[in-house]
Amino acid sequence: MNVPEEVQFGVLTVVVILVLFYGITFVISTRIGKKEENADGYMTAGNNIGFGISAASMTATWIWASSMYASATSGYTYGISGPIHYGLWGALMILFIYPFGRRIRAVAPKAHTLAEVMYARHGRSSQVMLAGSNVVGSVISLMSNFIAGGALISLLSPFSFFQGVIAVAGGVLLYTLWSGFRASVLTDFVQVVAMLGAVVIIVPAIFFAADFPAAFETGAANLTPQQGNFFSSDAFLNQGAPYIAAVLAYAIGNQTIAQRLFAVREDLIKKTFVTATFGYGAMVIGVGMLGVLALYLGIEPAGGDVNNLVPQMAATYLTPALLVLFFVMIIGALSSTADSDLAALSSIVMTDGYGQTVGKENANPKTMLLIGRITMIVATAAAVAFASLQLSILDLLVFVGALWGALVFPVIASFYWDRVTNRAFTISVVAALAVFLPVRFSLVPLDGAVGIVVDVLAVIGVGVVIGLMTFGFFGARVGRIAGGVAALAAAPFAIGTLHEYTTLSASLVAYSVSTIVCTAITMRNRERFDFALIKQRVGDFDDSPDDEPVAAGAR
Repeated sequence: MNVPEEVQFGVLTVVVILVLFYGITFVISTRIGKKEENADGYMTAGNNIGFGISAASMTATWIWASSMYASATSGYTYGISGPIHYGLWGALMILFIYPFGRRIRAVAPKAHTLAEVMYARHGRSSQVMLAGSNVVGSVISLMSNFIAGGALISLLSPFSFFQGVIAVAGGVLLYTLWSGFRASVLTDFVQVVAMLGAVVIIVPAIFFAADFPAAFETGAANLTPQQGNFFSSDAFLNQGAPYIAAVLAYAIGNQTIAQRLFAVREDLIKKTFVTATFGYGAMVIGVGMLGVLALYLGIEPAGGDVNNLVPQMAATYLTPALLVLFFVMIIGALSSTADSDLAALSSIVMTDGYGQTVGKENANPKTMLLIGRITMIVATAAAVAFASLQLSILDLLVFVGALWGALVFPVIASFYWDRVTNRAFTISVVAALAVFLPVRFSLVPLDGAVGIVVDVLAVIGVGVVIGLMTFGFFGARVGRIAGGVAALAAAPFAIGTLHEYTTLSASLVAYSVSTIVCTAITMRNRERFDFALIKQRVGDFDDSPDDEPVAAGAR
């Protein structure tokens, strides 16, 4: 099959696009800047963001360039069901956040981070675990977005990968540094509108230029039987199931999501997350189909790097004008998540690193702001350094999500079960990580009795995941029944074979071990916690007025 030559931009064209894009976002951020910045506004925008901006920000944050690249990688690797397994489950996880989100906001309406709430609920060790995992996760997320930007710019221009990383990192830092979270959510609105428009035009244009649907008929021979099967077990066990576990962990443990939960007006939580569910699913599945198309066309990723697949398809099949639109779409996608990571990291260090250490009453808002801005600069530098390693984005996303799986049950239980203690939280997370890491990296042989034990724990993990999802919407009784039925249904098929899928089994083991240990220790405790204490212990650091223009968004 004849494949067109790839189109590239000149140096001047790329510079002009980047300057215009980041220049406009910088101007937007300066319009909401304040001479006397408010520390709480810098982190949560006054807890009063309207529906239009909050829904757009949630969508833009969840839709990052990495998710587009990873969805296409899934399509290229697993065939026609790959993007569905990536995009559908990711979208549903946004939906599953809101019932837990309403409980979290009811308990801690003025919180800045989940780790801050854990400190008020339990103490320092649980706070450090949640904050530390988010620092690691956000730096990895930041790095993966810079990788996506570097791959895009190096493929579409004479600039090198590292030069592309520097350009994107500098642009994002430029407009986020001054106004923090408020700059992130306001620019998200502009970026998601641009991304939606671009996807509607670009994906059909590439399919048309690649001679769809004839390409799917002539290229079917390039697929294995599993890749051509919409109900592929290979796709589900290697992509779908691990991603279900990973994204549930992202939804509960990720500070970028929690920050928007704390910022949106409380009565708009459900409306915001339901809207973001549909926006994410449509966009990510659509872009992921480019990977399926590349598979049918027999295209090899440039340099053997699957991160290059999406920009490579665009450079091959789009006209120069549409390629500019594609370039802006990807830059907008990665920037919307990168600025969220910077805002999340600054909030964690401001609140959990400084504010809770000196005490809410003794915290100096000006010092907090300085710490937040320094954090953004340091995090950007670290992510740029790590981006030079050019690791697989898909592997990074699944790994971090699985790692957070150790925290999901202890965190959720801490908001509902008044008997959970700091000891139960801490020991359960440490135990889950102690089992997760050897399984995930095959540090011990997973054959014989060890493999059976891993399979049994993984089956329990299936029950935990399904039970937690059901519990959020229908309560504890239905959640326990659904979890038990799911575990029993999975057992005959999973025990004896599931350990062969290390990514999936490791994720499920993290869920099961943390749940078993946390429950066992908690059942021995007879003391009850008064959840009203959290509202007393968690609140604003800065008493200065904060007139938030972001809150005036569409309601």
